[in-house]
Amino acid sequence: MDAMLAERALHRVPAAAGSAAASLARARQLLASAATLLDADPDSDYVLAYDAARHAGTALLARQGLRSTASGGHIAVERSLRAQFAPGFADFHVLRRRRNELEYPSAHGPETVSSEEAAEALQAATGIIAQAHELLPRLDQY
Repeated sequence: MDAMLAERALHRVPAAAGSAAASLARARQLLASAATLLDADPDSDYVLAYDAARHAGTALLARQGLRSTASGGHIAVERSLRAQFAPGFADFHVLRRRRNELEYPSAHGPETVSSEEAAEALQAATGIIAQAHELLPRLDQY
């Protein structure tokens, strides 16, 4: 975490329990929206599931008085989760990588997801949100 602060992937902000709670509520809202798209639009379902997981991670950082910077981006959220709470948030890495494949298509993977893969993403995001909910009240400012 100190290295990410030094390299400016993260920066300190006033610890805000309200902001953390709002991010976690947003994560739940995104997850609910994603669930409605499972069969109709699995790609969007997957991206929303990832966004839900990211908001849960952002909630944990906010509670600690941290936020990813523009240069740190989404990977700073992932690195923070792994650094502090591994292996509990291992699914976040898979979600982030696959979401990037969908958003920025290349020859490295299928450009669409199946309903089954989207359902797995929903399940992973649900677990990440549940873990964040449990951790949030126990965190102090970093």
